[in-house]
Amino acid sequence: MRSIWNGAISFGLVSIPIKLVNATESHAISFRQIHLEDGGRIRYRKVCELEDREVAQAEIGKGYEDSDGAIIPITDEDLSHLPLPTARTIDIVAFVPADQIDPLQMEHAYYLAASGAPAAKPYTLLREALRRSNRVAIAKFALRGRERLGMLRVADDVIVMHGLLWPDEIRAPQGVAPDVDVTVRDKELDLADALMDTLGEVDLHDLHDEYREAVEQVIAAKATGEQPPETPEPARGGKVLDLMAALENSVRAARHSRGEEEDGEAPPGRAADEGEKAEVRQLPRAEPEKKAAARKAAPRKKTTAKKTAPSSKSARQDGKAASDTKAAAKTPPKPAKKTAAKTEKKTPAKKTAARKRTA
Repeated sequence: MRSIWNGAISFGLVSIPIKLVNATESHAISFRQIHLEDGGRIRYRKVCELEDREVAQAEIGKGYEDSDGAIIPITDEDLSHLPLPTARTIDIVAFVPADQIDPLQMEHAYYLAASGAPAAKPYTLLREALRRSNRVAIAKFALRGRERLGMLRVADDVIVMHGLLWPDEIRAPQGVAPDVDVTVRDKELDLADALMDTLGEVDLHDLHDEYREAVEQVIAAKATGEQPPETPEPARGGKVLDLMAALENSVRAARHSRGEEEDGEAPPGRAADEGEKAEVRQLPRAEPEKKAAARKAAPRKKTTAKKTAPSSKSARQDGKAASDTKAAAKTPPKPAKKTAAKTEKKTPAKKTAARKRTA
């Protein structure tokens, strides 16, 4: 791997000569601009505005445009004499726990390679000190015309440096979070935890760029004169009407894909004694007007219950209840208190008789 920067790590009074190597690479497919009429390449030419002619790369330098529009030439020699100790040095300023670094600050990653045999000993010393302390080093360095912030950590047997954004370069997330009050129930959190546990972990080496592969298939088909593959229709998802039902179905689908679901297993977040799985049921559709009108207009059939012959005991009870009713009708009315008492006594008999006749 080709180094992009040479310098040294300043570790107190220890200086470690190193080389900076890009730790990442892009596999994105790049396209060229072409003329649609004839397929010719569209190129950008560097032209001097004063002489109105194209200039070569060797004739191009850099300059700073001030507020008046004047251009101030800046050479590489000017930048090499910057009054900074980090011009050619990765200056370690502190050692902190890794969880104090906000991932939002991380930029590009670089491998730090020991430059020559004399650098092997101090390089190994710093690497093992970082490994044993479970901390990362915060450093300042200059690269591509400006001073940057970096984080040094250990990956396998190599010291890796991540470029960090300065804290004032991180924008505050104002207006990003939902502006409504939402209450999340414990059962919903339990289902979310169960879904995360069911999905489990993944080996990042098993993940790949499917978009790039699809673009490569399209390019290969066009190159051979074949028809590019058609885009499959995305699965249509229904509207989420019930968050609990959606979570339960997600857990069930994840378990089914892993072959972990068992019959009769209660969904997470539900009581175990319910013993049934949650289902998302569709709301009943409104009945057409014609069918509803026909159903109302159709006469209803009367159903008569079959009467069974009463037993001898039931007959005696019915007869006694009937005679008591006749006697009560002939008896002149009495004061309210006594009438109420008789009514309370005879009411069970009437109810019993009614039940017996309809049985």
